Amino acid sequence: MRTPTADWHTMRPDTLSRIEKAVLELFAHRDFHEVGLIDVANTAHISLQTIYKYFGSKEVLVYAMLDVTLGRLAARMIDHLQGIEDARERLRKTFWVTLDYMDKHPAVMLLLFTAVPVLRHRNIRIYESPELMGAFLGVLKDGQAQGVLNREVSSKVLLDVFMGLVGRLVLMHIVRGEQRPLTDEFDPWFRILWRAMSADD
Repeated sequence: MRTPTADWHTMRPDTLSRIEKAVLELFAHRDFHEVGLIDVANTAHISLQTIYKYFGSKEVLVYAMLDVTLGRLAARMIDHLQGIEDARERLRKTFWVTLDYMDKHPAVMLLLFTAVPVLRHRNIRIYESPELMGAFLGVLKDGQAQGVLNREVSSKVLLDVFMGLVGRLVLMHIVRGEQRPLTDEFDPWFRILWRAMSADD
């Protein structure tokens, strides 16, 4: 595996945007092993040397593009949580933002599930984002402290429940070829999520 000789964060925004679009387009329709870096370079209209310079390998390229795309989701989540104190409403906003984002960017979820082995998800830096995970775990911990969310499990388990439901709903929506937006069924899905995470009466 080659080591990048430059940090992709320093790449020109328009070049990075073309690479992102190429990666999402190619990996949404083809198996990970069927796509080569030359395919990405040709689709993005850049040189193969540029790909190697900033990414070094196909794996690093995929992780970087997921970091970019999921970073946008993280920013939207954090923005929507500002000024909301009610734990239920904060969860509701986060759930909505996630479904809406995946409605508009299904290729991101396909890339995550088909191009990255589960044990390699930790290589996607956004999963370690103190801003995103800190904000979301803060919501869950506050809800537990208020007695609104289940206190029999840790906040990390509640996060797993949330992410597990979202991931399955989005993935199967794509697999089944559903045409309606995910957000069309937001209310009943959120009721299920809330029942799973809220404290017992």
